[in-house]
Amino acid sequence: MHQQGRNDENNLRRDLGLIPATALVVGMVIGSGIFMKPGKVILAAGDSTLALTAWLIGGLITLAAGLTIAELGVQIPKTGGLYACLDEVYGKFWGYLFGWVQTVIYGPALVGALGLYFSSLLIPFFNGAEELKLPLAIGTILFLSTVNSLGTRYGGMIQSGATVAKLVPIVLIVVFGLWKGNTQILAMPSGASESAGMGAAVLATLWAYDGWIGVGFVAGEMKNPAKMLPRAIIIGLGTVIVAYFAINLALLHVLPAAEIVTQGKLAAGSAAAWLFGDIGGKLINIGILVSIFGALNGYILTCPRVSYAMALRRQLPASSLLSRTSRFGTPLNALVMQFLLAVLFVTLGDPDRLTDLAMFIIWGFYILGFAAIFILRKKTPPEKRPYSVPAYPLVPVVAIVGSIYIVVSTMISNPADTVLALGLTAAGIPFYWMLNRGSNQTGR
Repeated sequence: MHQQGRNDENNLRRDLGLIPATALVVGMVIGSGIFMKPGKVILAAGDSTLALTAWLIGGLITLAAGLTIAELGVQIPKTGGLYACLDEVYGKFWGYLFGWVQTVIYGPALVGALGLYFSSLLIPFFNGAEELKLPLAIGTILFLSTVNSLGTRYGGMIQSGATVAKLVPIVLIVVFGLWKGNTQILAMPSGASESAGMGAAVLATLWAYDGWIGVGFVAGEMKNPAKMLPRAIIIGLGTVIVAYFAINLALLHVLPAAEIVTQGKLAAGSAAAWLFGDIGGKLINIGILVSIFGALNGYILTCPRVSYAMALRRQLPASSLLSRTSRFGTPLNALVMQFLLAVLFVTLGDPDRLTDLAMFIIWGFYILGFAAIFILRKKTPPEKRPYSVPAYPLVPVVAIVGSIYIVVSTMISNPADTVLALGLTAAGIPFYWMLNRGSNQTGR
């Protein structure tokens, strides 16, 4: 029997509106990267003008990717996002592999890493002992997991609040930096004798832009995904691009490009201290804390939807357990599994390397996702597409080229880790064989 207010495909409620969906995009993209990356981009580009250009190019690639995924999400508005799209277009095996990486490595590792980052920055505010870092990280993850288990609406409310709060220090730095700064912005050298080139600079910005695809995971819980998903992606990524470009302009107006490179991760704090006095550094640290908290909430909200979608298709061990929803209409058991895996990453140590490995693999799957739009276009006439990506086929091609660039650049710069990443992904194949033993299905 159809239940009003619920997704026809599953038991998740359709109560995610445009504002929390847009906040989800902004909140998951803007973490600590907006404060940490400017120096790296300037160093790679060679001067401030090229660095600003790199931020724009990275933003355009990301926007092209988001617009392309929006069409896929509208045509296949199922919980699980890209996983559901790959399963629908390429068959069960490729959807499973993406879901495996997302469920076992990418989501839990990012949640664990963000929990550790949050606790590491929070402890100094209260002069706490270093021994508190692990329990505080686990406690933060547990708190947000509990809130999100009570309904998408509550997780969305936290996302909206955190997104507004994290934009406050960004706006203050931009406004006062452009007003009070007196340093030349354009054509300022990095101070380094050699630069890695524009390619490396764009690559650095693309890592900072990552996280936008998370909103696609909850398309099945949107009130009207055909209208809301593309709007959330366009408004959200547009906000991020403007914020990234503006804060880089402000930082360059306050500090010389070479000093931003020298200061590295401390550059934003130094600029804030120059603008606002002693309170400036603390203001930026609070801004970073709020950014990380919002990003952590976003990943906790979205990533379990992939394992839930896999469980509905019996593609994970204990699928009957993981496919159950709570009385609040949330994938409670999938949330619990992600929490346990995240705690494992937290207790084992720094998961940065694992998240980097997962990023490499996921961008490979992004290529498959962007290419899927050409396949779906042949099957779906225009009158049956509620939303079509603008400037087709240019926008999807830009997304594909940008994704290929990330994958190839990573393979060239770090071949050992890319081999390890492929190995971790391949480790999921035996489980696929066991779960599908006796099945004659080769496709979906």
